[in-house]
Amino acid sequence: MGPSPAWLDQRLLFFTGKGGTGKSTVAAAAALFAAQHGKRVLVVDVDAKQTVADQFEHKPVGFIAERMHLGVDAMAMDTEQSLREYLKLNLRIPVIGRVGPIAHMFDFVATAAPGVREILTIGKIAWEVRESIARRSAYDMVIVDAVASGHVIAHLNAARTIRDLADVGPLRHQTDWMIELLEDPNVTSVNIVTTPEEMPVAETIELVARLKVETKVPIGSIVVNRVLPELFTLDDERVFNALQTDTVSEFLMADYGPLAASVFEGARLAVELRRSRSVHLERLRGEVPPSVGMLYLPYQFGSLHGLRMTTTLAQALSEELL
Repeated sequence: MGPSPAWLDQRLLFFTGKGGTGKSTVAAAAALFAAQHGKRVLVVDVDAKQTVADQFEHKPVGFIAERMHLGVDAMAMDTEQSLREYLKLNLRIPVIGRVGPIAHMFDFVATAAPGVREILTIGKIAWEVRESIARRSAYDMVIVDAVASGHVIAHLNAARTIRDLADVGPLRHQTDWMIELLEDPNVTSVNIVTTPEEMPVAETIELVARLKVETKVPIGSIVVNRVLPELFTLDDERVFNALQTDTVSEFLMADYGPLAASVFEGARLAVELRRSRSVHLERLRGEVPPSVGMLYLPYQFGSLHGLRMTTTLAQALSEELL
């Protein structure tokens, strides 16, 4: 499995991954897992798609954090609101109503300069973490349902990008503490959610390599979601194959009709699917450095969704981590 990530000892957990791998679901499960172990958690929905709120069967949330579950609050990122908060806290500029002309100026600058829009997201997240460390916050941990793997590098590097544009002054000072916080392995980790399929695995391997070369943000773990169980050992499979001889099949068909054939076909398909996915898992384990921990979450059959799904995955995380 590799080294287990010290999630409960950290303050800031990013969750990213290829779209469709269950990134938001795993982030929600991680938040519930932490809350079940005594942590007060803030979940930040960066894309503001409300997927995390759905996982807790809660109404959509806004920029002001709301309680979703015992020990878990959530907020949705809003760059204009983040700009408003920055102006109030750092420049002591009171802002009433919409930001107005400042927002238009921000849009102009954000289009021209890299990292400007991202720094408002990362800055808000980092500020919440700094407040928690200083015990001026109600939270012990911030969990980020981050952007997908194709965009997360720009977010993680936003503070360094802005620092390169500002050699001196208050902006340089503010980016310095953000960088220190983001790159501290005792505080922060970026965790990648994937599935045992060709494209998600290839993208995960590429992202791990890019994170190591292009950023200094610590990699926590790879969470492999939707891992199918192994139905049969090789000895079991010999018995299973023996049941499909003509004589046995005729006997089963006589008693159970087409149901017997559908059971055999379903089991055969499950075995083939498991083994085809095992190839991608082997590639993942072979091409990712052993220093990166791996966690495995089982495929959830049936109609699990919402809080039931979140609770089930939180239990699976607990079994992997503890």
